[in-house]
Amino acid sequence: MRKLLGVAAILWSGILSAEAATPIAKYSMGAVPNTGNMIMFVALDKGFFTKHGIDAKVMLRDTGLALSKSLQAGELDLSVAAMANIPVALERGLKARAVVGYTGAAYTQSADDGMLAIVVRPGSGINSLADLKGKKVGVIFGAMNDFYLQEVLKKHNIPLSVLDRVNVTTSNAVSLFDVGGVGAIVMFEPFNTMMLDKVKGSKVIVRGGGHVCFCSALHGLPERIYKDRGVTQRVVDATSEAAYFVRDPRNLDEISQIASRYIRGLDPDIVKRTHKFWGFDTRIGKNTYKAFNVAVQQLIAQKKMKAPFDPEKYYDTTFIRRTMERHPEWFKDLPGGS
Repeated sequence: MRKLLGVAAILWSGILSAEAATPIAKYSMGAVPNTGNMIMFVALDKGFFTKHGIDAKVMLRDTGLALSKSLQAGELDLSVAAMANIPVALERGLKARAVVGYTGAAYTQSADDGMLAIVVRPGSGINSLADLKGKKVGVIFGAMNDFYLQEVLKKHNIPLSVLDRVNVTTSNAVSLFDVGGVGAIVMFEPFNTMMLDKVKGSKVIVRGGGHVCFCSALHGLPERIYKDRGVTQRVVDATSEAAYFVRDPRNLDEISQIASRYIRGLDPDIVKRTHKFWGFDTRIGKNTYKAFNVAVQQLIAQKKMKAPFDPEKYYDTTFIRRTMERHPEWFKDLPGGS
């Protein structure tokens, strides 16, 4: 018995020594300031990155395009990449590989857009999609909400050209809507709810509908993510554990407070009311590929891409599969899928 205890003590000591010896890796992560990025904010605020040996720095950018530019410039090691625009960058030569899911439910479904909506002002004369003709409609050019708007219009046989589209940002959308600079805005949560609260009598004419997959992943350049696979694995582990925390309804109060610290001017109550619209599934599988292919076909139809792009050249499932095998407890609340 003493020998067994001695052996156990040696083994445990070795494990502790190995963990203590794990070098802290500095990592720059890119995100955008909305609640779809709660995984990143929680991983940083709650110490999940630190727990897994990552000294993370989160850099915020207003758009996915700005994130891609920062990634290519070497300012970021990993950044958020949405299906609405990243295939275009890949076709144009971006060599990034996605290693872990982030926002949305692409692992289980090819469309996930309940966080997207078209909100209209009172007195705008807009009560249906057809009424958008000739009206000023705010949207972030080239972003997911723009992608969504075009798909909604297409399915209702409404040409994009009949709208007067106005480019907005997440930082000015609510104020522009408030002063009547546009008759409608196509946006995602929590900004939809913020506009509804701000302008009494405003309403949603369309929400979701299964038109697009507001789904994203964390990706990086191959020379960075494969330079030290162990570090990349730790980032994927930290991201997945944080996502599990974000999905747990028992943590909603704390999540809301964290969001208000990272997103300027955001009230915690708004986060609590809109959290239900977002999905946070870090898994990548066959259905993710299907959702990606659907997005590519939509981009080709919108004349933003010329040809299909093989999702297997973009997604590397090695890291997330290893996380799932070692920590099934972080995924036990999720439905089956790919």
